[in-house]
Amino acid sequence: MKFQGAAHKYGRDIDTDVIIPARYLNTSIPEELAKHCMEDLDPEFVKKVQPGDILVAEENFGCGSSREHAPISIKAAGVSVVIAKSYARIFYRNAINTGLPIMESAEAVAGISNGDKVEVDADTGLIMNLTTGATYQAQPFPPFIKEIIEKGGLIEMVKDKLAAQSS
Repeated sequence: MKFQGAAHKYGRDIDTDVIIPARYLNTSIPEELAKHCMEDLDPEFVKKVQPGDILVAEENFGCGSSREHAPISIKAAGVSVVIAKSYARIFYRNAINTGLPIMESAEAVAGISNGDKVEVDADTGLIMNLTTGATYQAQPFPPFIKEIIEKGGLIEMVKDKLAAQSS
């Protein structure tokens, strides 16, 4: 799995209330959530992000409440992968469960600036800053996580497995 796009870089401790404000949790429709992704931190985010772009953040990304709406809104907004120094544990699991690829690399975060063109090879963990030519190494996805992401999330993967068993 390869991803390529422009970097949208943010700071540390970006919590789920900033990723998708609670006032929009009256829906779980991904396209509706996407309209308000990062709105309280960066009101222009949804206007700037293009399909395939990459969200980059410092430590503790996704802290706060355990709502799965946060990774859903990021993915639906068009972000292909998130690169951060570290993630809140519940966000990490919710991202995988909803099929949002996330990579952990302090070096990549330090070396990527807002607007840089970035390419991520999730199979090898290689992160390349195409703007500067720098490369960084993150942990590649283990096969079971890769399968969940490729299927679009845990629920879709389970549906496929059940359908295959009943055939």
